[in-house]
Amino acid sequence: MELSLPPTLTHAQATAQLTQWETQLANLGAQTLAVDCSALQHFDSAALALVLELARRARARGGSLQLRAVPKRLHDLAAVYGLERIWH
Repeated sequence: MELSLPPTLTHAQATAQLTQWETQLANLGAQTLAVDCSALQHFDSAALALVLELARRARARGGSLQLRAVPKRLHDLAAVYGLERIWH
């Protein structure tokens, strides 16, 4: 399964984005959840929280998370919080 992050993902959009994906995530099963980050341009720590939630849900079903085209700023933000592990 593949999801794509929108161009803007801040606290104001994160909950709505997760709600939009609920049906897809409920049917995830034990597979890799690929998240395309290539469109992501404007974001805050809520984007990182959303990615962590997606990873948690994938692992809970026996799957994994794969991030694609991660912006350097998002990677740097993860490093600030000590969350580089989400890329491994």
